[in-house]
Amino acid sequence: MSKKSKKQQSGGTPATVALTGAGVEYRVHAYDHDPSHPSYGEEAAEALGVSPERVFKTLVADVDGALTVAVVPVTGSLDLKALASAVGRKRAAMADPALAERTTGYVVGGISPLGQRKKLPTVLDASAAEHPTIYVSAGRRGLEVELSPGDLLKVADALSAPIARA
Repeated sequence: MSKKSKKQQSGGTPATVALTGAGVEYRVHAYDHDPSHPSYGEEAAEALGVSPERVFKTLVADVDGALTVAVVPVTGSLDLKALASAVGRKRAAMADPALAERTTGYVVGGISPLGQRKKLPTVLDASAAEHPTIYVSAGRRGLEVELSPGDLLKVADALSAPIARA
C-alpha cells in the first residue's frame, strides 16, 4: 500500500483527509455504485472482488442517548446489546438515519468511521484483527478505503470488541 500525499488528496473525502493527516498507509478503491443493489457492503465486496468478510459497514446507534459508531463485517449484523456493553452502557438501538447523516456529515451507504463532522465513540468488531487489511467506506457510496485494522483503531480512536453476529 502506498501513502497518499496531501496533493493527491485534494478533492478527497474527510475520511481520506483524516488518514493522510494521520500519516497511515491506505489505498482508495472506487467502483460504480448501483443504487438498486440491496446491500452497500456486499456491492462493494462484489465490485472490488474481495472477500465480504474483509468489507466492514459503518452503522450509527443510539446507546443510552449517545450516538455511537459500530463497524462490523457486511457478512453479519450488529449485536446491539454487545455494542452497549462494549461502551459500558445498557441499551442500544439503531439511530435515526437522518440524525446519523447530520451528525457524521455523510449519507447512509457512505458513512465512514473516519473524518466525521462530529467525533463519535467508535467500536470496531474484533473479527477485523483476523485480516491484514479491511475495507471501510471512504465517505461516499462507491468509494472504499483499505487499511490495517490497527490503523483504523488508531485514527478513529476506536476500541475493538466482539459486536457482530454471524
